[in-house]
Formats: sequence, structure tokens, C-alpha cells
Amino acid sequence: MTRKQWRRLETAMPWIVIIGALVVWELAVDLFDVRQFILPAPSDIVVALIQYREPIMASALFTLVNTLAGFGIGVVVGLFIGIVIGSSRLAYAGLYPILVGINSVPKAAVVPILVLWMGIGQPPAIITAFLLCFFPIAVNVATGLATTEPEMEDVLRSLGASKLDILWKVGIPRSLPYFFASLKVAITLAFVGAVISETIASNDGIGYLMLQAASQFRTPLMFAGVTVIAAMGIATYLIFVLVEKRFTGWATRKQDAVALGTGGG
Repeated sequence: MTRKQWRRLETAMPWIVIIGALVVWELAVDLFDVRQFILPAPSDIVVALIQYREPIMASALFTLVNTLAGFGIGVVVGLFIGIVIGSSRLAYAGLYPILVGINSVPKAAVVPILVLWMGIGQPPAIITAFLLCFFPIAVNVATGLATTEPEMEDVLRSLGASKLDILWKVGIPRSLPYFFASLKVAITLAFVGAVISETIASNDGIGYLMLQAASQFRTPLMFAGVTVIAAMGIATYLIFVLVEKRFTGWATRKQDAVALGTGGG
């Protein structure tokens, strides 16, 4: 298989899998006569998306704003903490167990506390999104900084470089692939956090819309909400894939060449 054919197949595969899964889903619902309130067919979900497009769009915008706000805070805080614990063993020993503890707490259990402090609405959703997304960023950045070889640091120090020079000119550039990889994970987790909060403590957003639909047994609308969340997650994920290729193409070029070589054989 040539490189051009391999790239075309690689681009088409997600669509082939998605369309195939939807066709199987539609046929299975019809074949087994599954009731709509239990599992709607994809065609029923499309009808719900069209019928309730205005409230869905308004709720999706609310969720997207909350997610991006929490994600933005998570990037700043996660990057800062990652640099601190990645460049200092003492900071790593002191902060890492605390980060693990915070990340281990179920975020649904934190939302009531946030409601007590901030009330319902956007603030708890933003903070919940932040709490879910900052940890992978911090850990990946710290891991990237830890890949700097001690021998290289010794050579740079012998040439007069300070610890800050090594961090800025060697450590941070080498951690960029880890950082951008963590962004792709973090943005999806931010959506999870925002929706969790909206189902518990909000009068707006996709989470609230799905909760209302569940109370009225409007299952197609619930699945329409899930579809919208998935679409927003995929869209933002792909944006960060493009950004990652733009800034860290040097780190993935070898992997692409290996994949193409394997396909060509």
C-alpha cells in the first residue's frame, strides 16, 4: 500500500467505523423491536436533535463556556504545578501525594460543597471541570521535565548554564509533547466535570437538559444530549491534535514514518 493510499484509509477509518456502528444500531433496534424509551434508534435521535435544536444549542453553549473556562484554569494551574514538581525533587515529594489525593476524590462528592460555597450555576461547573482536567496536565509536564538526562544537565552547568536556563531552553521544550498529549485528555475530562456539575447543581446546560429529559422519559432527547457532548468533545480534541502537530511535529515525525513504512510493506 502506498503512502497516499495509507493516508486516505487512515482518514476514512473513523467515518467507516462510525457509520457502520450506526447502521448496526439502527438495524438491531428494528430487528429486535426495542422500545424507544429503552433505546432509541439513531434516526429517532436525529429527529430529537432537529425538534429540540434551540434548547439543545443554548444548553450546549452554556456547557461549552463552562468547560473551556474550567479547562483554561486547569491549563494554567496544571502547567505551573507540573513545572514546579518536575524541576524540584523536594516539591515533588511534598505536592505529588496531595495531587493524587485530590484526584482520587469523586468529583460528584465535591459538587455539593461547591454549591454550598458558590451557589448553583456556572461557578461549580467551572471548578468541577478544572478539578478533573488539571491533574493529567501537571503529571505529564512533570514527566516530560523528568526525561532530561542528568548527564546533559551536568554538561550545561559546566558551560555556565543556570538551572533556570536548563529548564527554559531544554526541559520545557522536551516536555511539550507530553504537555500537548495531556491537553487532549484534559479537554475531554473537562466536559465530564462540567456535565456532572450541571446534572447536580444547575438550571442550564446539557447535563440539566438530560436530567429533565430523563424525568419525562424522553430518551431520544437524552441521547441527543449525549451526541452533542460527544461532538463537542471530538471537535475540541481534533483542534488540539492539529495544535500538537503544529508545535511538536518533530516528536511525531518518526512515528509517522514507521507507520507508513509498515503500511507500505
